[in-house]
Amino acid sequence: MMLIAASVAAGSSALLAQSVSSSLRGSAPLNDEGPAPPIQPMKNTAEREVRNYPEQPPVIPHAIDGYQVDMQGNKCLSCHARARTAESKAPMLSITHFMDRDGQFLASVSPRRFFCTQCHVPQSTANPPVSNDFVDIDTMLSRAKPGGAR
Repeated sequence: MMLIAASVAAGSSALLAQSVSSSLRGSAPLNDEGPAPPIQPMKNTAEREVRNYPEQPPVIPHAIDGYQVDMQGNKCLSCHARARTAESKAPMLSITHFMDRDGQFLASVSPRRFFCTQCHVPQSTANPPVSNDFVDIDTMLSRAKPGGAR
C-alpha cells in the first residue's frame, strides 16, 4: 500500500511540475517571482476599434506615452474637445462626458469624466496569453436563424 501511495505521489508531483513550467508563469518555481515579461509596444493607429458590448468605453487606438492627464491638465482634450475636433479630425467626447451626477449638462467636461484613462485604455500589440473565443452580440444575432429562438 505504501509503495502505491509513493508512486502516485511521485507521478503527481512530476505532472504538477510539468504543468507549472508550461503555465503563464513560465519556468519560474512556485516560490519565486521570476522575471517580468518585456513591455510590448502600444498600437498606434487612427482606426477605431470595434466595441465588444453595449456601453463599452472606446479603447484608445494610439500611443499616449507622455500624455499629461492630471488636475493641472488633460492632453486628450487638445484633440477630443468639442472645439478641437474639426482641426484634429479626432472623435468628439461623448455628450455624457458633459453631464454632472444629477444629469445636468455642463459647459465643459465634468470633473467625474476628466481622467480619461479610468475607462479608456490604449491597446498593446501583445498576443493574448490565453485564447479567447468571445463572440459579440451582433455576431451572435447575425448567426441566428430567422424565426428561430434567440
